[in-house]
Amino acid sequence: MTIFEQLTALLDRHQADYRVVSHEAVGQTDLISAIRGNALQQAAKAMVLEVAMPESATTRYLLAIVPGDCKINFKAAARAIGGKKSSFASAETAQALTRCVMGAVPPFSFDDRLALRVDARLRDVGTLWFNAGELEKSIALSVEDYFRVVGDCCAEMATPATATA
Repeated sequence: MTIFEQLTALLDRHQADYRVVSHEAVGQTDLISAIRGNALQQAAKAMVLEVAMPESATTRYLLAIVPGDCKINFKAAARAIGGKKSSFASAETAQALTRCVMGAVPPFSFDDRLALRVDARLRDVGTLWFNAGELEKSIALSVEDYFRVVGDCCAEMATPATATA
């Protein structure tokens, strides 16, 4: 089963209010938001991070979801799962954990090794837009249904893209 099929099956099981939009294959948040016609802050930008844990030399992986008009705060993202610092996971690791090409990763984790945290700013956008496991398919999903499906996994881990870190 593809990630797109898993995702739509999950949303159907939860009777979520969503729609699928087909478009050209684009994996860049600002460009795809313009094509879909959604505000940049409604776009769920998914990033796979490698998080160093303080208690040992272990590493955990985090699927960090931030608004399209923001950038990730690596320290805050690490703290969201009890870590001390984080960085982007390698492309190979990210693809192995998400089973998606970069740019197509939805804001859902289908791998137990990949913790999910969502920046709290996304609670207020009304409709969440994201690529749905494939670069040529997106989903528009009500925010209420999104958090009903994923649960309370919010954290403050983004800063406006124009701000300096």
